[in-house]
Amino acid sequence: MTEISPMAFVHPEAKIGENCKIGPFCYIDKNVEIGDNNTLMNSVTIHYGARIGNGNTFFPGASISTQPQDLKFKGEDTLCIIGDNNSIRENVTISRGTASKGKTVVGNNNLLMETMHIAHDCVIGNGCIIGNGTKFAGEVVVDDFAIVSANVLVHQFCHIGSYVMIQGGSRTSQDIPPYIIAGKEPIHYAGVNLVGLRRRGFNRDIITAIHDTYRIIYSKGILREGIEEAKITVTSSPEIEYIFDFILHSERGIIR
Repeated sequence: MTEISPMAFVHPEAKIGENCKIGPFCYIDKNVEIGDNNTLMNSVTIHYGARIGNGNTFFPGASISTQPQDLKFKGEDTLCIIGDNNSIRENVTISRGTASKGKTVVGNNNLLMETMHIAHDCVIGNGCIIGNGTKFAGEVVVDDFAIVSANVLVHQFCHIGSYVMIQGGSRTSQDIPPYIIAGKEPIHYAGVNLVGLRRRGFNRDIITAIHDTYRIIYSKGILREGIEEAKITVTSSPEIEYIFDFILHSERGIIR
């Protein structure tokens, strides 16, 4: 049975699933759909266009599906889609989409720590951990199992690969390829994320292949030359092909 505090406002057109808990001073707008087993602590705001899955927890002050902070936005009918089993901590803000893509998407099983911001048309994968105060500008893409530490600033249109570890306080205007540690000022490649990959069950052979791939790629002034050499030298696997594909399709260039 869903429990709604008498001090909360739920628009009569909003759709609320089973076994949800909606605390005092929450505000739920029209054109909102919330699935089952969600918990909204006090003072959570769910704006127009939100589509929320199951089993999420929203901590006090979270503001979801906010109007985009984009002067090109003209009131389009767009969405903010949140998956399942996310922990969205205090004062997190997530904007809905614009005409560019029409939706902002957050996947499943993510931890979004307090005061971090996800701007319009971003796509966040599954199993990510995003630290306190980190800010993603518009149309950033974050692949699965990325760890982005506190107070990281990410330029619009950047792509962050899977299984990365980004040092706190970093800022990037380029793409960050998968499986690596990125940090320092200015931000640069700081090696393969060995500890993270081991914790995620990557075996020694795959980790060695990833290391060899980046050693070759980063030894070349022209990345395509490094990729061609790595294709000859390193045994192919889905992980290695993902690295090649990520770099070859990077629109902003990768960090060096």
